[in-house]
Amino acid sequence: MRCRILVLFHALAALTLRPGLNASEPKPSEAAGAVASKLGFVVDGKEFRFDTGLLRGVLRPQGRSLGLAAVIDAGSGWTLSGGLGLFSHYRLLDAGARYGGGAWDFPSQGRLLADGSVEAAWPSQPGLPFEMTATYRWNAPNALDLVTTVTARKDLQRFEVFLASYFNGFAESLVYVKSHPQRSGKPGLMPAVRSNGDWQMFPRDDAAVKVILDGRWQRPPNPVDWKIMPALAGPLGVRRDAATGLTALVMAPPDDCFAVATPYGEEGHRSVYLSLWGRDLKTGQTARARARLVIGRDISDAQAVAIYEAYAKQPAR
Repeated sequence: MRCRILVLFHALAALTLRPGLNASEPKPSEAAGAVASKLGFVVDGKEFRFDTGLLRGVLRPQGRSLGLAAVIDAGSGWTLSGGLGLFSHYRLLDAGARYGGGAWDFPSQGRLLADGSVEAAWPSQPGLPFEMTATYRWNAPNALDLVTTVTARKDLQRFEVFLASYFNGFAESLVYVKSHPQRSGKPGLMPAVRSNGDWQMFPRDDAAVKVILDGRWQRPPNPVDWKIMPALAGPLGVRRDAATGLTALVMAPPDDCFAVATPYGEEGHRSVYLSLWGRDLKTGQTARARARLVIGRDISDAQAVAIYEAYAKQPAR
C-alpha cells in the first residue's frame, strides 16, 4: 500500500553530505530549503496560491474567507475540495448567540507573512464581539497547519468556532472513537453510516455533550439536530475516496477541540467539522487552537491513527 505521508519533505531534510559530492549538485540543506520554499503561499491579487508538488490550489478565493478552495491532487488531477473549501471557519457560537451565518459573513483581510504562511484577520465589529485570526502554514507537501486565535471583547460563555472542511467525492467518513461498537469496545475509526442518523456528533466527554445540547444548534439559519455518538479517542475525522484512493485526515489536539462532527458518509455535504474550544472567555482574554489537514493515498486506519497520535504529542509552536 502506498501512503504519501510527509515522505518527500522529511527524506530531503534527513540527507547528509556524501564523500565525493559533485560541486554542481545542490547540497542537502539547499535541497531541503528548496522544498520548504515551495510550501509557501504566493500572493495573486486577493488570493493566495500554493503548489506544494503534491497539492495545488487557492487560499481565500476572490478574497473570501473560505479556506482552501479548488484544491487539486497533482498525481491524479482530481479536485478534492468542495465549494465551501477546506479549513473554512463556519459557525461562531456561544451559550447565548450565533454570530452571523458564519465567519465568511464578516469582512476579513488576508496577508502573506515572511515565512510564506498566510494570516486572515477578522476585526471586532458590530455583531462580532471578538477579534479572530487564522494562520495557514504548510508543514509538509501534504500537511497544512492552521492556528486560530480569538480575543474576546466581551465575556463569552461556552464559546465555539465550528471549523468546516467540504470535500468532492470522499463518500466514506470515519471518526476516531474511544470505544468502537464493532471492535469489542476498543478504540478505532468508526464509520459514519446513515442508520446512525443524518448528522452525527462525536463529543470529547460528557461536558462536551452539555455544550452541544445547550440550544446553540437550534439557532437559524439551518438548525441541526445532532445524533450524539460515542466519545472520541482523539479529535480525528477521516474522509476517503474509493475512486482515487485519496484519504483526508482532519485533526486537532484534544485540549483545543471538544467534538468532531460529520454527516453520514454519502450525504451530499461530504464534510467534516471540528468544534474548537467550547469554553468561557473573559473580556480581553485570548485563546488559541490548532488543527491539521493531511492528504494522502491509501492511508489505512492504523496509519491514520498513528499520524494523529504523533501530531497530538507535538508541542505547540
